[in-house]
Amino acid sequence: MNPFQKNDSKETLFLPVSTEEVPPRPPSFPEKPSPKICGSNYPLSIVFIVVNEFCERFSYYGMKAVLTLYFLYFLHWSENTSTSVYHAFSSLCYFTPILGAAIADSWLGKFKVLSMVGLSLIALGTGGIKPCVAAFGGDQFEEKHAEERTRYFSVFYLSINAGSLISTFVTPMLRGDVQCFGKDCYALAFGVPGLLMLIALVVFAMGSKLYRKPPPEGNILNQVVKCIWFAISSRFKNHSGDNPKREHWLDWAAEKYPKQLIMDVKALTRVLFLYIPLPMFWALLDQQGSRWTLQATRMNGNLGFFVLQPDQMQVLNPFLVLIFIPLFDLVIYRLVSKCGINFTSLRKMAVGMILACLAFAVAAAVEIKINEMAPHQPDSQEIFLQVLNLADDEVKVTVLGDENNTLLAESIKSFQNMPHYSKLHLKTKSQNFHFQLKYHNVSVYTDHSVEEKIWYTLIIREDGESISSMMVKDEENKTTNGMTAMRFVNTLHEKVNVSLGTDASLIVDEDYGVSAYRTVQRGEYPAVHCRTKKEDFSLNLGLLDFGAVYLFVITNRTNQGPQAWKMEYMPANKMSIAWQLPQYALVTAGEVMFSVTGLEFSYSQAPSSMKSVLQAAWLLTVAVGNIIVLIVAQFSGLAQWAEFILFSCLLLVVCLIFSIMGYYYVPLKPGDVQGSADKQTPQIQGNMINLETKKTKF
Repeated sequence: MNPFQKNDSKETLFLPVSTEEVPPRPPSFPEKPSPKICGSNYPLSIVFIVVNEFCERFSYYGMKAVLTLYFLYFLHWSENTSTSVYHAFSSLCYFTPILGAAIADSWLGKFKVLSMVGLSLIALGTGGIKPCVAAFGGDQFEEKHAEERTRYFSVFYLSINAGSLISTFVTPMLRGDVQCFGKDCYALAFGVPGLLMLIALVVFAMGSKLYRKPPPEGNILNQVVKCIWFAISSRFKNHSGDNPKREHWLDWAAEKYPKQLIMDVKALTRVLFLYIPLPMFWALLDQQGSRWTLQATRMNGNLGFFVLQPDQMQVLNPFLVLIFIPLFDLVIYRLVSKCGINFTSLRKMAVGMILACLAFAVAAAVEIKINEMAPHQPDSQEIFLQVLNLADDEVKVTVLGDENNTLLAESIKSFQNMPHYSKLHLKTKSQNFHFQLKYHNVSVYTDHSVEEKIWYTLIIREDGESISSMMVKDEENKTTNGMTAMRFVNTLHEKVNVSLGTDASLIVDEDYGVSAYRTVQRGEYPAVHCRTKKEDFSLNLGLLDFGAVYLFVITNRTNQGPQAWKMEYMPANKMSIAWQLPQYALVTAGEVMFSVTGLEFSYSQAPSSMKSVLQAAWLLTVAVGNIIVLIVAQFSGLAQWAEFILFSCLLLVVCLIFSIMGYYYVPLKPGDVQGSADKQTPQIQGNMINLETKKTKF
C-alpha cells in the first residue's frame, strides 16, 4: 500500500521511530514446478541432495570411526584424553553450523553455502553443510506436499546412516588390514573419506539447475538478536507501568521492527526454549564412538564366523537405523495410531530419551560384568608374582618370611606354564624379598626389591652348572586396550631382531635379554621374521587374541633351528562383543524416535526466513552434548560403570523436564506465523512506522 495514498475512511499518521533501516522482506521465491520422480510428488532435485548427503556422511563418519583409536594407538594418548579430544572435535563440528546458518539465511542462500563453503573448506565445511542440507531438501517441496516432505526427512536420515554404515565398516579395515610404512594405514583411512567429499561436491553441483533456491532474506540472525535486545531494553525502560501492557514481551519491539519479524522471532524463541534440555540426549548418543568403543576394546570380537575390531562395532548403529526407520514409519507408528494414541513429535522424542536411558543402564551392566571377568589388580602393600623357570630341570622356589613362605609349595618344572600369578604381601610400600631356589639338591639364595601394586615375573635361568634369577616388572600388563601385548626373552648368545610388521623392529639382547612390551592387532602370526648376525629365521607365534598378554622365549634346543616357546601372561578378553548388541539396539531405537522426529519438527516449526537458523540451533544442542561428555570425562573421576549410570539418571531427569515443557507447547501449523502477522498493522516503511487508526489525533 502506498503510504501517501489518501484514504477516505481513515486518517493515516506517520511517526518517525528509528534512524536504522530494517531491510524489507524479499518476496517469496517463485514456486516453479520441478520435475518429479517417476510421477510421484517427490522433486527430482532431492535425489542429488540425498546422494550428496550420503557421500558427505561417509566422509565424516568414516573419519570419526577410527579417530578414537588413532588417538589411543598412534598418538598414545590416554583413554580420558582420547575421549575428551574426540568430543571436543564433535562439539566444534556442531558449533560451526551457527556461522553457516547465519551466512545461508542472510547473504548467500543455502545452495551457495552448501556448495561453495561447505564442500570446499572441509575444516569449516561441517558448519556450512549441516544447517543447510536438511532444510534445503525441505525447500524443494511445495506446501501441498507436506506429507511427502515428512517422509523425505526419513529418507534423508537413511542416507546419513547408509553412508555411516559403509564408512564405519570400511575405514577400520583400511586402517587395520592395510600396512603403510609398516604401521596401520591411517593415511588411507582418512584419505578415502576425503575422496568421498570430492564426489559429494560433484554430485551436488550436477543437480544445480533442478533446485528451488529460496533467496536469502537479509542479515536475519542479526535482526533476530537486535529485535530481542530492543524488546528487552524497551521492557525494562518502561517498567513503571505508564505504558499499556503488551501481550508478549517481544511486542515491546513493535515500535521499531516489522510485525512479521516479531512473529517469526516469537516462533523461534518458543522452539529454542524447548531445545534447552536436548543436549543431554546427544551426550549419551555420541559416546558410541568414544566410551562404547573403549568398552569394546575390553571385549572379545571373535564371533566365530567373523572377527570384529572394536571400532567396527559402531557399524551396528547405522545398520540398525536402516532397519528401524522403515519399521517405525510403516509399522510401529501406524499401529500406535490405530490404537487411538496421538503420538506427537514431542512424545516420540521423550520416548527416545527413555530408550537411551535404558541403553546406558545396559552398558553399565556390561561394564560391571567385564570388570568381574578381568584380572584383579594388586592393592596397597601387595604385588602379583609369577615364576618362569628357563633352567633345564625343575626348581623349588621358597619365599622366605612369615607371611609368604607357603605360596609356592610345588616345584616348578622346566618351561612350565604357570596358571596364575601369586599374591605376595608387603610390610611397606617397597620391600626386599628373599628367595631360596633349590636346583639339583643345591640351594641358591637371592634378594629382589619390589614395589607395591605391580606385577612381577621371577625369571630363573641357567648360570653355568648353577642357576640365577632376575626380577622383571610386568606393569604394562594392566591394560592393552583390546590389542595383544607381547614381550620376548632371548636365550640365544646373540641379539635377535624381531619384525612384527607394525612398527620399528624389536631388538632383544642376547643371553636372556628381555624386551619391552609391544602391542599388535589380534590375529594369526605364523611366520614372524627374525634375524641375527649369522642367520635369518621365522617364529610361529600362533593366534594372538584380544586383550591377551604373551611372553615368548626364543630358544634353540633342537636341531630345527630357533623356536618360540609361548606363555600366556594374561588370558584373552572373555566377554563377547556381541553383548553390546542390546545397548546399541536400544540407543538406535531412541535415536530414530528422537533425531529423525526432531529434524522434521525443527523444519516444520521454523518460520520460512529462519529454517537454517533453527536447524543450526538443533545441531547446537549436539555440540553442547559433546561438551557435557568432555567435562565428565575429565573431571568426574568415576568408575566407567558409575559414569554410565550417571548419564542414564541425568537423561531420565531431563526427560521428565522435557515432557512437562512439551505438554504446554502448542505446535505451529503451516501458515500460523504468516497468517497472524497479516492480521496485524503496524508495518515499517523505511524509517517510518505506518499506523492505521480511526480518527486518531496527535
